Amino acid sequence: MRVAFVGAGEMSLRTAELLIARGHQVIIIETNRKKIDEISDDFDCSFLHGDGSKPPILREAGPEHTDALFCLTDSDQANLIASLVGRSLGFKRVITRIQDPEFEGICRELGLQDTIIPSRTIGRYLADMLEGLDILELSTVIRGEARFYSFSARKEDAVAVEELNLPESAKVVCYYRGGRFYLAGEKTRLREKD
Repeated sequence: MRVAFVGAGEMSLRTAELLIARGHQVIIIETNRKKIDEISDDFDCSFLHGDGSKPPILREAGPEHTDALFCLTDSDQANLIASLVGRSLGFKRVITRIQDPEFEGICRELGLQDTIIPSRTIGRYLADMLEGLDILELSTVIRGEARFYSFSARKEDAVAVEELNLPESAKVVCYYRGGRFYLAGEKTRLREKD
């Protein structure tokens, strides 16, 4: 895969490092030339110096040959603009980082489906860990392209598994209730807080 990153912050660099180690081709777009000079010897990837929210810079990354564009700067506004420009230029997938949850609705309205809010993700992980649900531990038994995700059912999510409108390739495998895991079937009814 070929992946481009807007911004050379901690999240971009850690993700890029993992992708490079897995054999993916990585391009990092950064406005700060000094930052590029500092990290270029440590990363076996390409660098573009410039503003990743500007169409000419994103065109240089080659949207037609790039599988994903990660917009991970420290500015929600820059990430939103870079995401919209990237999508309009034809990047196959655009992942947008926002820090302020107030932008989440706007991301949905703009069609930015792959939006991450790091503090929420980490908070959910810590709450799950406290309650004895270790997603990282569970994910170690899954190999290949399979991924494990968790969610806590809200009152409005209290439906049968078959009614969740999940993507065709997604399946509910188990649920956690009352301190125990249970296998889930299509007819299993989820309850609030499952």
